[in-house]
Amino acid sequence: MTAKNKYIANLIFQQFCMEERYRDSQRKGYIQMRSVADFTMAAIILVIGIIMLLGDKLGIPALTQLLLSRDSLIRYMFGGLCLMYGGFRLYRAFKKDY
Repeated sequence: MTAKNKYIANLIFQQFCMEERYRDSQRKGYIQMRSVADFTMAAIILVIGIIMLLGDKLGIPALTQLLLSRDSLIRYMFGGLCLMYGGFRLYRAFKKDY
């Protein structure tokens, strides 16, 4: 193998390594962004579920009036679904399996 061929092979290998590092940094950024988004959405959905389930006990007049005008069975079902889905989003954010 001549010196010129070694130089070309070395350049190709360096370019491949740079592309791999770029893809790895891109993948890490994507995972971090998805994790933050999942944590945020989980928190929002869990809060909505808690408000639906415990809204009449929180003592906020406008909220109580709004929630009591709805059927309690539907409100409790929606609150339970929000808690389950929020828990799933929280689990997925901790697992980070994207």
